[in-house]
Amino acid sequence: MITVSNITVRAGARLLLDDVSFHVSAGDKIGLVGRNGAGKSTLAKLLAGRTLPTEGRINRTGSVGYLPQSPRDGVRSNAPGRHVVTVADRILSARGMDEAVRQLRAAEAAMARSHGRELQQAMRAYAAAEDRFLAHGGYAVEAAAARVAANLGLSESTLSRPLHTLSGGQLRRVELARLLFAEHDTLLLDEPTNHLDTDSIRWLRRFLGDYRGGVVLISHDVELLEDTVNRVFHLDANRAALDVYNVGWKAYLEQVEADARRRRRERVNAQRKADKLRAQAQRMQGHVKTAVAAKNMVRRAERLLAETEPERRSDKVARLRLPDPPPCGKTPLVAEGLSMRYGSVEVFSDVDVTVDRGARIAILGLNGAGKTTLLRILAGHEKRNTGHVIRGLGARVGYYAQEHETLDDGRTVLENLTDAAPQLTPGEARLVLGSFLFSGDDVDKPARVLSGGEKTRLALATLVCSDANVLLLDEPTNNLDPASRTEILHAIDTYQGAIVLVTHDEGAIDALRPDRVLLLPDGVEDLWNDEYRDLVSLA
Repeated sequence: MITVSNITVRAGARLLLDDVSFHVSAGDKIGLVGRNGAGKSTLAKLLAGRTLPTEGRINRTGSVGYLPQSPRDGVRSNAPGRHVVTVADRILSARGMDEAVRQLRAAEAAMARSHGRELQQAMRAYAAAEDRFLAHGGYAVEAAAARVAANLGLSESTLSRPLHTLSGGQLRRVELARLLFAEHDTLLLDEPTNHLDTDSIRWLRRFLGDYRGGVVLISHDVELLEDTVNRVFHLDANRAALDVYNVGWKAYLEQVEADARRRRRERVNAQRKADKLRAQAQRMQGHVKTAVAAKNMVRRAERLLAETEPERRSDKVARLRLPDPPPCGKTPLVAEGLSMRYGSVEVFSDVDVTVDRGARIAILGLNGAGKTTLLRILAGHEKRNTGHVIRGLGARVGYYAQEHETLDDGRTVLENLTDAAPQLTPGEARLVLGSFLFSGDDVDKPARVLSGGEKTRLALATLVCSDANVLLLDEPTNNLDPASRTEILHAIDTYQGAIVLVTHDEGAIDALRPDRVLLLPDGVEDLWNDEYRDLVSLA
């Protein structure tokens, strides 16, 4: 399936992996874990053939399907003069069936409007189109694609929508549906549960559990890992190493703890023996007859400690504290009569939002209801069809985008921060970036080469320096390891300014402690109560 032989991987001057080998076979369900920025997404891209290792070889047999973190990776815009690509087209293209379906539908339409001799020609064209359609699997395969889409929360009406009208969450589901429908020999899935509701996640667990091919899964969803994986690969950023555990998730956690205890015990025993040898050598080195033996004892003590596996350094975590918000008027942000549509598709209409000083508002709605679009309009990153947005006295808005489109991929980490916070000197900017785990040459890397977790950290760094009193947060806990997620939840909990939050994470809602909720697409506003919490993971 996939054989990795002695690969070395670098990101600029930084060594991510050094002389690593492993094999992914049919039936392997591998959980690829490690802290944000350790290189998980980079390794997935290498396995998919999107990039090449610095050294070594990767051989693939059979087909490989890859789901990147960004839902728009691999999805091309419609070329000029071509037909509009719909959701159904995109999913069916996984088996080369999209063109066959299009030709069949066109033949049906031509037959319906034809008469006489033209009708006979149209009927022959329809028969030829149907033959091609059936050769690709026909109605059974088309129905199978629809079932996969439905299980991932894509309604029948969504299948006919153009791709460019979809939200990031919907597009993520489309790409996952396309991948699972393709029946690849190996699946590489980078955070597949992002943007999925509870029912879709449950279905995905069952699907992967029954899947007979190989799976490499990057996820921070512990329940998905528990239910799915039978091997765990841990990327250790401190050692540029890949530790392989041929056990399931719970056994892996137990083994990691047991190994840590063993290393501590061995180190303590080695240190005790070395101390005894050194003490004995200290007593013996003053005598001419025993001086040589004393030196040998010191060497034995040093060798004993050198041969003992050292304590492994704990992964660093970015410490996040949002700044105290500057003063502002009673109502820093108001939106009235907002509506948004893409062509004939209405996303929402006549939505009003009032953000008072210190307000804590949760926006809920199904994927495609316009949550991200509304935040983009409030942030000034997207134009609305109707309505207006008013910023009150002293309003300063900070926006965290789930797809990190506020970052400039062509500029470096340092340049992105100084663009967002021009008041910082280069030295101050480097200090800020250091607290977000960007040190040394990392600050000179272009944003386009960053992993999803690293982009999250950079976007949060720009937010911290924005001096905002209104935060618009779109899925801020996506792609974060548990320790980093804890940091952002604490920051949300303690921030004194206004927050408007879009999330599928119940923990983020608990940290927000919302006072109001806005339901999309209807734009209904209500005081928060715990019954709305049940809608968070379903939205």
